[in-house]
Amino acid sequence: MSESSQEATPAVQHLRKTRVGIVISDKMEKTIVVEHIARVPHPKFNKIVKRSKKYYVHDEKSEAAVGDRVRIIETRPVSKLKRWALDEVLSH
Repeated sequence: MSESSQEATPAVQHLRKTRVGIVISDKMEKTIVVEHIARVPHPKFNKIVKRSKKYYVHDEKSEAAVGDRVRIIETRPVSKLKRWALDEVLSH
């Protein structure tokens, strides 16, 4: 009985945040800077506005280059500023 009850309840997975953005710098070793542009409604006027944010991303193999479109994933802190890791390069 206990075996079937364990199978019925799936394990809870902690979902990590993902973002898609453009690489704007690859000058550092194993680190890229990715700009993510979010389209959000203005709080008062409800017009869609663009909000940009830069993320420092850990790129272990130095796969990404400036101008690439990449997907990044949230991870444990790697350094003072890096809390994201490169998931995949979407386009060159």
